[in-house]
This record gives sequence, structure tokens and C-alpha cells, in this order.
Amino acid sequence: MATSSAKSVHDFTVKDAKGNDINLGDYKGKVLIIVNVASQCGLTNSNYTELSQLYEKYKQKGLEILAFPCNQFGAQEPGSNEQIQEFVCTRFKAEFPVFDKVDVNGDKAAPLYKYLKSSKGGLFGDGIKWNFSKFLVDKEGNVVDRYAPTTSPLSIEKDLLKLLDA
Repeated sequence: MATSSAKSVHDFTVKDAKGNDINLGDYKGKVLIIVNVASQCGLTNSNYTELSQLYEKYKQKGLEILAFPCNQFGAQEPGSNEQIQEFVCTRFKAEFPVFDKVDVNGDKAAPLYKYLKSSKGGLFGDGIKWNFSKFLVDKEGNVVDRYAPTTSPLSIEKDLLKLLDA
């Protein structure tokens, strides 16, 4: 779907790590954290660890974390989708879905990311500044908040709980 006609995150279809189409409408009724990830970033350990902790704690209450690998920042996600999956699952025991590698900025930015950025601009404009920028999305697919790469996933737990309990 074209970004301009999208009304919510649920209007998008993305590719999973194996190249299959995933309709984000399948996540209606779930609270989402959408995050651009990288395997070789200084923020990798803390973010993956804390995202995994949040997922483990709240997945039964309706949390889904959607991770999108991106190689646009310091070429810190150079691997194939298969290598990325192995890294995330082996090193961090992450159970949340990791999708196809995407661009989050520029002309080739994934339509989902164009929508996310237009819904919640950042402190210094709409562009994603680095790996592990996080978007919090409510059960209806509305972008509720945007968090900087350096924001600890655990520090957004209070905001997350408000949406899960809504």
C-alpha cells in the first residue's frame, strides 16, 4: 500500500527473513515495538537483551516486537538474513520476529519506515539517526511514540503497560 494512503501500521505488508509476505494487519490487537536493528553496533547487546526481556515478560499480554535489520548506519548489519537470524537467535535467544533487511532512510526506505517517520518525527527531523530507533504502536496500529537509539527498551516499560492494559 502506498505510504500516503496508509491509515495505520496494519495497512502494510513486509517481507520476513525468508522473503515471505507478512501482512501487518495480522498484528491487530497487539501492541508493537518496531525497531531497526544491527548486529555489530555498540547498542546491540543492551538493546537485544532488553527487548528479549520485554518480549518474554509481555508476549502473553499482547506485545510483539518487530525487528528490521538495517545496514545504513556504519555498515553494522552486513550479514545475510540467514546470518542475522542465527546471530539473534543463538546469541540473544530472541523469540520475536526478525524481518527482511530494509533501508529506513532515503529514496529506497521501506514504505513502513516512511510511514513511521511521518507519523512521529524525531528530535532532529524525520530521519532515523542510528540503529535501534524504536516506535511504539498501539493495538489499532497507531504510532504512539518514538524513542531514540540510546533509550533503553526497559525504560519504555511504563508506556508499554499503558497500551497493553488499554
